[in-house]
Amino acid sequence: MARDHEGLRPNPAATMNRAIRVLFVCMGNICRSATAHGVFRAKVEAARLDRWISVESAGTHDYHAGEPPDSRSQAHAARRGYDLSDLRARVLRRHDFERADLLLVMDEHNFERARAMCPVEYRQKLQPLTNYCRRFGATEVPDPYSGGPSGFERVLDLVEDACDGLLDHLRAEGSAGVATIAPVAPRAAPKR
Repeated sequence: MARDHEGLRPNPAATMNRAIRVLFVCMGNICRSATAHGVFRAKVEAARLDRWISVESAGTHDYHAGEPPDSRSQAHAARRGYDLSDLRARVLRRHDFERADLLLVMDEHNFERARAMCPVEYRQKLQPLTNYCRRFGATEVPDPYSGGPSGFERVLDLVEDACDGLLDHLRAEGSAGVATIAPVAPRAAPKR
């Protein structure tokens, strides 16, 4: 298999012109998962890995299907150089579990909801996004919807950290020629 400039090798499905598919999940797909979608897409493009990694997002509820990301999410993301304006909310569907290689969920509530929808044979694909955080000890990405500006900044801090860790993980997995993406070990909850 040919390697790209960063050492990432496609999984066997990529030999059939299929990239590794990463799907970010939250409740309505207008704040957290949309932010993760935009941030990770930008990082993948900057690393010139968009040929090997595709990025999507969805929500466990249909509250906002077809809507753009929350204007506050867009504004805060734009301040850090991320464009979310082309994204549109959609609902998580059963076929997403088959199609995606990783489904990264923002919080426990939506993780349980996604897990209830997920066929047993695909459950290993479902993980908390915060498993990939390297700097922050958070176990969830909190919902900023009902809060103020600091909540949207916190989401960006956690998402950027997790997306950096995720990209490093995918590079390591691809360099090793692993046929499927191994999940990272769950993070221990921080001591209070």
